[in-house]
Amino acid sequence: MFFISGILLSLIPAALLAQEPDDIQQGQGSATVTAGKAQFQQTCGFCHGPDARGASGPDLLRSPLVNRDVNGNLIGPVIRNGRPEKGMPAFQLPDADISNIVQFLHAEAKTAASVAQRIPREYPLEKLLVGNAEQGKTYFYGAGKCSSCHSVTGDLAHIASKYKPFDLQTRIAFPSGAKPVVTVEDSSGKRIEGEQVYADEFTVTLRDKNRWTHTWKRNSVQVKIRDPLAEHESLLHTYTDQNIHDLFAYLETLK
Repeated sequence: MFFISGILLSLIPAALLAQEPDDIQQGQGSATVTAGKAQFQQTCGFCHGPDARGASGPDLLRSPLVNRDVNGNLIGPVIRNGRPEKGMPAFQLPDADISNIVQFLHAEAKTAASVAQRIPREYPLEKLLVGNAEQGKTYFYGAGKCSSCHSVTGDLAHIASKYKPFDLQTRIAFPSGAKPVVTVEDSSGKRIEGEQVYADEFTVTLRDKNRWTHTWKRNSVQVKIRDPLAEHESLLHTYTDQNIHDLFAYLETLK
């Protein structure tokens, strides 16, 4: 599944976003998906947002559980049983309503994936370079706190020569490469640490230093996950379009 935030979508021409594939338009317009959207907004929207992209509760289109769900086999139990430990109540909805919600969530995820796949990668620099490099530098060393983790003479040296303009702009909001580190402690006190392979609300899998993989049910162990990209994720809630444009303009000076 792919996720594109409202921030990044705002940097893409509106004409492109308006050209939804026929199969997605038909899916979203179906009676099942329409009913599911209405039920979702009534039951779940106050926490997860009317489009399932998050509000006080998490963004469901980025949820591994939703991504792995097949015909409601994972989403259904969560709706029926809730997540009391996370403040989510149980909803005793008819099977048909739950099925409609499931169809709506998958339709939204499909739309997001389609948009991501159709974003052009060969945008000319002059069309993207609309920010102010000096303001971007100020944000880098100031409010954005980018310099607390990055260095323009270290990991970001010559960054503008390493990536195409659109890819560099995208990486500001959605960097990649660094995987979370997971530490698991079992009931006996034994600890195992390694690179995260998979994690959702129910299971966690890591690969240890010897390249062995281990999987546990999360309710049977204590799990700590250190995500080196967590600061970037938190910035998604504070970035403005201008911040992205300005940062990009500044990074483009690092040839």
